[in-house]
Amino acid sequence: MALALAGACPAMATAETRVPASAAEVTLSFAPVVAAAAPSVVNIYATRMVAERSSSLFDDPFFRQFFGDTAPSRTRKRTELGSGVIVGGGLVVSNYHVIENATGIRVVLTDRREYEGTLVLADEAADLAVIRLDEADAADLPALPFADSDALAVGDLVLAIGNPFGVGQTVSSGIVSGLARTGRGGGAYNGSGYFVQTDAPINPGNSGGALVDMRGRLVGINTQIVTRSGGSNGIGFAVPANLVARVVEQAEAGAASFTRPWAGIGVQPVDAGIAEALGLDRPTGVLVQDLAADSPFAAAGVQPGDLVLTVAGHAVNAPEELGFRLSLQEMGTEVPVSLLRKGRELEVSVTMRAAVEADEALDGGAAFRVSGSGPFDGLVLQEIGPSLRDRLGLSPEAAGVIVVGLENPRSGRNFQPGDIIAEINGVPITGMEDFKAVAEAAEADGRRNWSVVMNRRGGLVYLTWRG
Repeated sequence: MALALAGACPAMATAETRVPASAAEVTLSFAPVVAAAAPSVVNIYATRMVAERSSSLFDDPFFRQFFGDTAPSRTRKRTELGSGVIVGGGLVVSNYHVIENATGIRVVLTDRREYEGTLVLADEAADLAVIRLDEADAADLPALPFADSDALAVGDLVLAIGNPFGVGQTVSSGIVSGLARTGRGGGAYNGSGYFVQTDAPINPGNSGGALVDMRGRLVGINTQIVTRSGGSNGIGFAVPANLVARVVEQAEAGAASFTRPWAGIGVQPVDAGIAEALGLDRPTGVLVQDLAADSPFAAAGVQPGDLVLTVAGHAVNAPEELGFRLSLQEMGTEVPVSLLRKGRELEVSVTMRAAVEADEALDGGAAFRVSGSGPFDGLVLQEIGPSLRDRLGLSPEAAGVIVVGLENPRSGRNFQPGDIIAEINGVPITGMEDFKAVAEAAEADGRRNWSVVMNRRGGLVYLTWRG
C-alpha cells in the first residue's frame, strides 16, 4: 500500500483540491477535507494590559496587616493566543474569552499574512465574538461555509482545527460524542451553555477554532474542554454552527451585541418525579414555573404548570435548550410552540420580540461605574432587566444589580463578574437606584463597617468589612 501511494504521488500533485462526496472517500485520509477547511482557520493574538503587584511581599499576611489592599501595582502588556474562523466579508468569528478586554487584535493566516482586527460584536453568554479585518482584501479571504448543526448525529466524524499551545495549526479527528449538552459553563454570565460534544482532542489555544464535518463545513466553534490535567481528555465542547450563523448575521447587519428574542418565562427540567406526578411515561419537556405578564409567552396563552415540549419543531428538554432554540429565531416571526396542559397537547404561536425598550437599553450597556472609598470602588454594574434575566436563567421577577466588570484590581478579591448584589447593610437591592441610595448614604455617614449579600452562580455569598 505504501509503495502504491508513493508511486501515485506525481499524478496526485496535479489534481485539484476536492472535498469528498461520501464517507467512503475519507476512509484512507482526511487530507482533502483539511486542505479545503484549514485556510479559513486563523491564529488570533490578543493584547491585554494586566495589573500585577509590584512586589510579592505584599501578598504576605504580615505585610498586608500594615498595608492592606493599598499595595502599589503596575500594568504590563500581555499577549495571549487563540484561534478563529473566517466566515466571509472580512469577518472572523472566535470565542469572546479569546479577545475579552483586548487592547489590540492581530489575526495571522496559515500563509503567514497578518491583519489587524477590530471587535465588532461580542456576546458573553454564548462566548462568541466577531472580528472585522481592517485591510481591503480581507473580503476575498477563503471563508468556511456553515453546516446545519441540527443535522448532526452522534457518531458523525468531525475534525477540530486550531492552534493548541501555540505550536502552529493542528488538526485532530474524532466523532460527535453528544448533542444538546448543557450545564458545562458558557460565557461570563452564562453558567450553563448549550454545546456539541466531541472527543476530537481540543487543547488550550484551540479556543475559537473550527469543528468541521467531512464536507469541510463549520459545525461548531470550539470553546472549552473538561480536564484535570490542563490538556485534552477527550471531552470537548463547541458552540453549534446554527447559533454562530445567527450571531454573524447580526454582526453583518451592524449590531454590536447579539439580541435574542425575549422569553420572559421561568422553567425547570422535568425529572422522573415530576414526570410521574404529571402522569407522563417518561421525563420530557420543561415545566413552566412562572412568566412575566407582558412576556411573549404570556401573550400566546402559556400558563404556569404547562410543559413546553417543542419550539419550532425541535424538542426542548432543558432550560438551556429552550434558550438556544429561541436564540435561533428571527425577530417578528411567529414560532410554533407545542405544550402539554393537564394531559392535553396543544400548540400556540409565540411572537419573537426583544425585551421592552427601557430594559433593553440597560441590558445592552448602560453600565454604572462605582467610585469612592467603599468596598464597591472599581465595580462596573448593570441593572437586571428582561434580557439579562433570560441570559442568566433567573425568574422573570428577579431584580437587582449585577457585576459586569472590575476596573480596580482590588475589587477582584471580593467580587466576580456575574455576582448579583442582593442586599447591602440589611437593605434589599432591587435596582440601580436602590444601590446608589444605600451606597452613597453609607459613605456620606463615614461608614466603615459593611455587609453585603450576593448571589453567585446560584448560591448566596456573605461579605463583611470592618473599619
